[in-house]
Amino acid sequence: MGMTTDVHLRDLRYFLTVAEELHFTRAAERLYVSQPALSKQVRSLERQLDAELFRRDRHGVALTAAGEALLPYARRVLDGWAEGTAALDAVRTAGRSTLTVGMSTSPGRGGLLPAIRSRFTAAHPEATVRLRQVSWEDPTAGLAAGDVDVAFVWLPLPDAERYAWTVVAEEPRLIALPESHPLASRTEIDFADLADEPFLALPESAGPLRDHWLALDSRAGRPARVGAEIAGTEETYEALVAGLGICLVATGNAPLITLGGVVTRPVRGVSPSRYALAWRRGERRALVRAYADAGRGVAERSG
Repeated sequence: MGMTTDVHLRDLRYFLTVAEELHFTRAAERLYVSQPALSKQVRSLERQLDAELFRRDRHGVALTAAGEALLPYARRVLDGWAEGTAALDAVRTAGRSTLTVGMSTSPGRGGLLPAIRSRFTAAHPEATVRLRQVSWEDPTAGLAAGDVDVAFVWLPLPDAERYAWTVVAEEPRLIALPESHPLASRTEIDFADLADEPFLALPESAGPLRDHWLALDSRAGRPARVGAEIAGTEETYEALVAGLGICLVATGNAPLITLGGVVTRPVRGVSPSRYALAWRRGERRALVRAYADAGRGVAERSG
């Protein structure tokens, strides 16, 4: 009767481990099985192969000639299988490849996100896109810390030289004020008339972005009066209603804070806001480049 073909990988692994340890108890510990179970399994392999693989005597365990002969082949089979599962793993990992997208305010803006996602997914159906909400304390929306691969951010970015970006929306900045504010009755407001008002400011950590939303570049070198700091949409709304200050807001974000008691008006004399899709400079991942291309494509189509 020829050698039987369906030897289990597990039995070869048991054989190999005993051959390496030449000690059933130590081999059993390494394999996380009981010593009697291991002995039984090895004996059944010997029966199946019709060959004694180990000599067991009071001096311990030694390989027989048959065991010596089988050893290199058992090792080759197990190594080959390990390579096979590694190859399989690599395919699975590529299939599960994930792109994490950071944002601090949801980029509604006429379906910008779904449009970019569908373009990206068409090119990379295997990729998973994860969205991560990041607080306003971090103007890079997770890029600086390395928590995200790409991010929707407002320009200007701090340490701008570290990033590359594509502008996906350029929007006028409106002024948000409580509807009881004396200037709320105007249909359009000159920024010069707002210069002495207390403003709501982003946290200090937002750096140049804090300056941008305080419109420092439109104040002819005069500092802004800060009425309160805000780090999220709800806080902004509460501060506006409480009359702690007024604030500039991108047109696309106006609906988030005009919830009753708050109005927005066009402002003359401030530059528009620029919403961008950004990534770290020197980024090599193909998925990041593909998402950036999708962002560029959507921006060009709508621009």
